[in-house]
Amino acid sequence: MKNLIRLHQGKALLVADDPWLLIRNRSEAESAIGAGERHLLLPRGDWLELQPDSVLQGKAISDYGLWLAADDEPEQLQPWLAVLPLIALDFPSFRDGRAYSHAYMLRTRLGWQGELRAVGDVLRDQLSHMRHCGMDAFAIREDKSAAEALPGLNGISVLYGRSVSQPVPLFRRRNNADNDAEQDAPHAGC
Repeated sequence: MKNLIRLHQGKALLVADDPWLLIRNRSEAESAIGAGERHLLLPRGDWLELQPDSVLQGKAISDYGLWLAADDEPEQLQPWLAVLPLIALDFPSFRDGRAYSHAYMLRTRLGWQGELRAVGDVLRDQLSHMRHCGMDAFAIREDKSAAEALPGLNGISVLYGRSVSQPVPLFRRRNNADNDAEQDAPHAGC
């Protein structure tokens, strides 16, 4: 996949040689498989149909990654999370934010630890929000520059609510800082 940014140990890197190929429909999948491609990101339904029993039973890691459409439910992936090499979340439009909720759910409720990639209509202005929701790879829209999008990851310096990247909301962080300062301050009359 071209135009990719990936977070590695908290640092954003431009990826030049990502092997994953995003497949949007069954005929593309059949052509790519016939051509010997192994690193495919398939829609959930196609992914399920193309898996051997060993993968579906959790005994082997899948050769293929999976992408969720905005109207798919992340909970449906729970039986196969351990065998997925990568999950991509589709943004069909920059106005459609359902994948933010999917990312947060996959990271917090379902415990997904692997790569979580944003695909589709991914733009610079969204990157910081995507990162705070738990995404760690971003396939920037092909007509945009990934290098120019990199600063978008630093768009929000202070989060008020909780997120995957900052699970403690600001009011709790402030209270903890106040309590720590109070404990560290010398007390009169001691």
